[in-house]
Amino acid sequence: MTHLPLQIAGIGHYLPQQQISSSDLATRLELTDDWIAAKTGVHTRHYANLAQGETTVGMGVAAAHMALNHAGIRADQLDVIVAAATGAEQLIPCTAVLLQHALGAPEGQSICFDVNATCMSFLVGLHLVAAQVAAGVYQTALIVASEIASTSLNPHEPESAALFGDAAAAVVLRRTPTGSASAICHTRFATYSSGSAYIVGLGGGTRHHPNDPATTPEMNMFHMEGPRAYLQVFRTLPPFLDTFFAEAGWQREDLAAVVPHQASQHGLDLLTQRLGFRVEQVVSNLATRGNTVAASIPLALSEAVHAGRIRRGDRLALIGAGAGLTLGAMALVY
Repeated sequence: MTHLPLQIAGIGHYLPQQQISSSDLATRLELTDDWIAAKTGVHTRHYANLAQGETTVGMGVAAAHMALNHAGIRADQLDVIVAAATGAEQLIPCTAVLLQHALGAPEGQSICFDVNATCMSFLVGLHLVAAQVAAGVYQTALIVASEIASTSLNPHEPESAALFGDAAAAVVLRRTPTGSASAICHTRFATYSSGSAYIVGLGGGTRHHPNDPATTPEMNMFHMEGPRAYLQVFRTLPPFLDTFFAEAGWQREDLAAVVPHQASQHGLDLLTQRLGFRVEQVVSNLATRGNTVAASIPLALSEAVHAGRIRRGDRLALIGAGAGLTLGAMALVY
């Protein structure tokens, strides 16, 4: 069990202005509202409008400002800025560098880098930075997950095309102040690379370079074999969580809330039907946000905090799975 005296001092999020209903998508994809609801559990989702300046960095900055204000600190107090997401703004430099500039954080004062563990990027980024803050290497960290999935969805794969939405979320991490019980109590990750072909985006790298004439437009789109990915999660997540809770020394009933990756309605149902959580413990915004990739967990957490559902001192578990397949879980006292 790892106990780090750290606190999420501030948290924020941003949702694009454009809301897309399942009725809108049903018309575009030649489906029905009922089909989309049954397959995904999503009724509305938000799409970024690039023409109006809703970029990955712009969304991330908006979420970061909300988190900084919530923490009561300024951008010039940041020692490290991490962009934790699947989709980068551009290939070089990393998104975190662009975030530093757009936030007006002083040059030379913070280190900036990106973390990509697909849907688990935020959780992995938080885990990696937490150890450095606990050790005193950094005093104040900003972790931002900003995702624009809508531009890469494949209309010929209607289930995934109807599932995803765009969003950004951010947290400020600092050492726990005197008198507070806030802590990161335990973290566990595991990767099962036999599932590496189930959720892919083939283009954009060196194997299928954008300038290669053999690279087709579909290679630059998202591809998911949903049933096979779900089956792997179904098999691996229960023993993974049993080990996680045993290592943490916590029981499921100890939790005020579990904040899962909003993978799909089937994935959320797994938590209550097979994994031992009560319905009222599970924080879900899937129906109105969709699956927002790496922003999913911090977005749900931020909305729950700002709505008063999660309060200081609450015991939480952040749980999810990402392409790879990588499972992740974190036990913390908020």
